[in-house]
Amino acid sequence: MDQVMIFDTTLRDGEQSPGISLDVAEKLEIADQLARLGVDVIEAGFPIASRGDFEAVEAIAKSVSGPVIAALSRTGFKDVDRAWEAVRHAEKARIHVFIATSKIHMEKKLRMTPDQVKAEAAAGVARARGYTADIEFSPEDGYRSDPEFMCDVCQIAVDNGATTLNIPDTVGFAVPEEYGKLIAYVIDTVSGDYAVSTHCHNDLGLAVANSLAGVANGARQIECAMNGLGERAGNAALEEVVMAIKTRSDYFDRVHTGVRTEELSRTSRLVSRLTGYHVQFNKAIVGRNAFAHEAGIHQHGVLEDRETYEIIDASTVGQEAAQIVLGKHSGRHAFADTLEKMGLHLQGDALNAAFVRFKELADLKVDITEADLEAIAADEVGAGVVHRFTIAELELHGGTAARPTARVVLAHGDGKSEAHGTGDGMIDAAVDAIAKATGVVGTLEDFRVASVTGGSDALGAVVVQLEVAGVRASGRGVATDVVEASARAYLNAVNKVVRIRERGEASTVRETEVGP
Repeated sequence: MDQVMIFDTTLRDGEQSPGISLDVAEKLEIADQLARLGVDVIEAGFPIASRGDFEAVEAIAKSVSGPVIAALSRTGFKDVDRAWEAVRHAEKARIHVFIATSKIHMEKKLRMTPDQVKAEAAAGVARARGYTADIEFSPEDGYRSDPEFMCDVCQIAVDNGATTLNIPDTVGFAVPEEYGKLIAYVIDTVSGDYAVSTHCHNDLGLAVANSLAGVANGARQIECAMNGLGERAGNAALEEVVMAIKTRSDYFDRVHTGVRTEELSRTSRLVSRLTGYHVQFNKAIVGRNAFAHEAGIHQHGVLEDRETYEIIDASTVGQEAAQIVLGKHSGRHAFADTLEKMGLHLQGDALNAAFVRFKELADLKVDITEADLEAIAADEVGAGVVHRFTIAELELHGGTAARPTARVVLAHGDGKSEAHGTGDGMIDAAVDAIAKATGVVGTLEDFRVASVTGGSDALGAVVVQLEVAGVRASGRGVATDVVEASARAYLNAVNKVVRIRERGEASTVRETEVGP
């Protein structure tokens, strides 16, 4: 049997989804979990895009072991050099070089002739090969390219040192039969020692089907993202391609993956909380309803034999995880040990803050679940990096008789700031008070709330997107009170804005060239 390599691009293509902006600490948290999941390659980012992207890739390369750590690069030497500088510390490093080969991209975006594209591909790959032996090459918009020309460019890439050829369906235009034939054509046409990869977008809802068609025709790497994140309609969903290969081993009898499937649901939840992109209830494999049965005849059948209506044992994807037995009398050691066993590594101020939140929650909730702990941990990721301001006190007054008011005391450094606010509701009042206390006034562009677990004492998870003078940041917060969760989310976004302003972070690439 051949192993199909799982190339995860959650931190690169996934982060390019509108509204997602992850800090270094958040990316590290996701990368650690992806390593625990057992992916083969983590595409950690696009180092030339911004200083923040570079630092995240570098941090992941230095601290995450197991998977190959890849950095995306255009063919220009500055891009390639920057990519290598970011991944050079990795246990296993890869540079992923790309250039468009479709007629529309060459003419309208690159403004290059076919011969110029060939020369660029040769130079960029050769430059990368001077740094590392693991080079991936992508002809961007490959599916819409002239197959013969695309293969000519791929042959040039292989001749100059590429060891993986990735054939992207950049705009999600492919259908499975045709995409599979294209993969087979590449394998038959391009000579040399290389692996073929798929990278399929989901604009027509066919990303997973196209990726699997590629595997059936000889591809041995799938580029995908957790929860199907990615630009526009997203990428092929990692959890779906992995479980399709595992569940339909009768069809995919020649291949397997090395993914530890019992970590899929936990990884999905972590990515959802840190990105602010909630997973739809009926999402395959990791959705809340993926193993739920409401129809009476279905319930009866499942009670008699699970396989009557379930083709996957929920425990194999982590959907039946044991509940955490922790309460208000639990100590810091037990709390930290439990998080470690869950694969959540918090230290220092982040661990202290999470423990305080846990004790507060334990006074309010009888049963504390693994999902609750994950939410608390995710809320405190990067506390030492991002949280310039923290909530020391929050007092709210509302109702129909008077305009809602809020009083907030924020701790910052060695001091505190107090402010009062009013609004159309208590959340609006809390936001007004925080804006006055921090001096950061912006526009709340998005507001989403969801429950982490069930019941009247469920943790509420709030995600906001804030814009301040052209700077956008997302924030998240969790609490049993949705107003408190909203205040925490808003303050989290404010902290990010302050950090971005101080460091002058700005993307130099994403608006024009965003990769395969």
